[in-house]
Amino acid sequence: MTDTEDPKKWKESKKKSKEVCGYPLSIFFIVVNEFCERFSYYGMRAVLVLYFKYFLQWDDDLATSIYHTFVALCYLTPILGAIVADSWLGKFKTIIYLSIVYAIGQVAMAVSAIHDITDSDRDGTPDNMTFHVVLSMVGLFLIALGTGGIKPCVAAFGGDQFNDKQESQRRTFFSVFYLCINGGSLLSTIITPILRAQDCGIYSQQKCYPLAFGVPAALMVVALVVFIVGSGMYYKPEPQGNIMLDVCKCIGFAIKNRFRHRSQQYPKRQHWMDWAEEKYDKLLIAQIKMVLKVLFLYIPLPMFWTLFDQKGSRWTLQATTMNGNFGLIVIQPDQMQTVNPILILTLVPIMDSVIYPLIKKCGLNFTPLKRMTVGMFLAALAFVCAGLVQVQIDQTLPTFPSASQSQLKLLNMGSNPVAVKLPGIDQLNLLPAQASDQFFTFDQDRINVSIGSPEVTKIISLAKGQRQTLLIPSALTDEWLLANDLTSKPQQGNNAIRFVNGLSAAVKVSTPTADFGQIEPFFYSNYSQVKNGKATFTLRSGSQSCEYSRDFGFGSSYTFFISSTLVFGPNCQDFITAAEDIKPNSVHMALQIPQYFFITAGEVMFSVTGLEFSYSQAPSNMKAVLQAGWLFTVAVGNFIVLIVAEIAKLPEKWAEYILFASLLVAVCIIFSIMAYFYTYIDPAAIEAQFKTKANEDDEDDKNKLQKLEVEMVKRDAISCPDEYGEVKQSKM
Repeated sequence: MTDTEDPKKWKESKKKSKEVCGYPLSIFFIVVNEFCERFSYYGMRAVLVLYFKYFLQWDDDLATSIYHTFVALCYLTPILGAIVADSWLGKFKTIIYLSIVYAIGQVAMAVSAIHDITDSDRDGTPDNMTFHVVLSMVGLFLIALGTGGIKPCVAAFGGDQFNDKQESQRRTFFSVFYLCINGGSLLSTIITPILRAQDCGIYSQQKCYPLAFGVPAALMVVALVVFIVGSGMYYKPEPQGNIMLDVCKCIGFAIKNRFRHRSQQYPKRQHWMDWAEEKYDKLLIAQIKMVLKVLFLYIPLPMFWTLFDQKGSRWTLQATTMNGNFGLIVIQPDQMQTVNPILILTLVPIMDSVIYPLIKKCGLNFTPLKRMTVGMFLAALAFVCAGLVQVQIDQTLPTFPSASQSQLKLLNMGSNPVAVKLPGIDQLNLLPAQASDQFFTFDQDRINVSIGSPEVTKIISLAKGQRQTLLIPSALTDEWLLANDLTSKPQQGNNAIRFVNGLSAAVKVSTPTADFGQIEPFFYSNYSQVKNGKATFTLRSGSQSCEYSRDFGFGSSYTFFISSTLVFGPNCQDFITAAEDIKPNSVHMALQIPQYFFITAGEVMFSVTGLEFSYSQAPSNMKAVLQAGWLFTVAVGNFIVLIVAEIAKLPEKWAEYILFASLLVAVCIIFSIMAYFYTYIDPAAIEAQFKTKANEDDEDDKNKLQKLEVEMVKRDAISCPDEYGEVKQSKM
């Protein structure tokens, strides 16, 4: 409670709020509200980049750009929320109004992910993508406004519920508050990817993004309802004016006044902020000087956040090309983000209880700025690890044709081996019901293909930038078919499967999760997506049927050929051959753990220490200003991702990781130099000096006033002669 607040109102509010174990009952509503809100935010954000790529069909670069633009807005709007709360509505109303905006945004995101709304032909793909893009962008803007706007209000509002005698309870509250943030983040990044991985839909089954966004939306509604339920118990301080506006006005006046007196006839002042002395109090100016000193150190900090927030974009996309089978469990690509909050909850107590005391015992002065420097270096090391992992992934990826090339594979549908001649390639001998081991690359549009003995030669027209499979019939005089193959890895780690029917009768192929339809004789089906694990395919022709089973990994593509010699029955599996068009992901997701460890260790040393440093170096009434400045560095860091990625345009992802690591190392060196010349201060002592000086000035003014009064008395004294002829002075 500040001095300007009415103590009567405080006492009345305290009567409304009961206490449980020495804590105001009202804070339990605030803690539950924060847990639900953080679950909502991090749960939605965990699947966001995959929603952009696989639902909206954006490429990696656009998905990454929009993701980081959204995150940047989430860290810009806290400044707006703080101003609105402190200057106009107060914290309580600001939280209520912006939470409503927040919930509407989450609901809009859930609705935007329902593909059936515009899927009129019921093929599983939205027909009007503009509707989904616009609705999702509106939803993200409202979420950014809501989550950012309430960010600076909720914790401060919780602190307002305690009185001066509950200092220890207040500290415990902030610890529990921080635990709720990490708890909500951890649970949501585990649960929402599981929900996304489910299949759902009204007319066609697709990845369940509506559920992945709908659950966070429901949690945000719960957060709002819980907060409103506790309304009658809260202490709601009135807005007292925003210190950030005062700071900005003072700085603006100093700049304007300095510019107005820029000629040489005016003497220079010790600090450019001293030009505000004509209008503003010296204590305020001294406090602003302290803040500016810390803000100057903030200049290099955005580069750390440039790397840190890519764990939700680039690293998640990297995980889609990896193997997530951990034996007992299968990890979804977006679930790897849970490693971060798990490590935070583990490393924070280890750092505080073991690492820092051990360093101190070694006689090293591990100051906060040194910790932050090491944290930045660890983040750079994390991206070096990510680059090395990407090199391993690239070695396993197939080489797809460029825009000027074509690739061709051969499949012998006959029951006899055939010899094939291709331009510039040694003669191939294809066994019955077998495909060539690889794709052959050609620069020309048309090639001559000779098959069999006697040779049958035909001119084959190839498609530029495409992969195709040439289906060679058993009777070479029949039509030779070209089937288009995939030119990219299957989406979301699924496996792309198709069947080629070598029988003289039509065959219907289906699984519980996919229907390949009826495949005509000597023809092929479209690709269908099959999850990792064991899949069983049911083949039917007339009244006959059989089952074919196979285990799948992640991100592969297969062409299954039904031989002309197939006999329906329990052994039909022996008559189906598999051609591996794209190999499954072989690099394991566990290789991402080192990069998550280093980025999290860097976060603990950089972020936690940075907040502590900012708090200790900030004047008592300007801690919110530095908090806003800290959040602003996060926003700038996300914008840097867009700028660097756009300017660099590196074709290799590993090179982009190394570029970001190199930039952070360079910034780390600059920051270490700045930190070396920084002098730590005690804001309380400096403020006390100014207050003492002000009190001394007041005493001097009082003494001068008393002397002046005495002089006035002397001048106005009345001289009266008494009966003895002496003169007496009497005061008027």
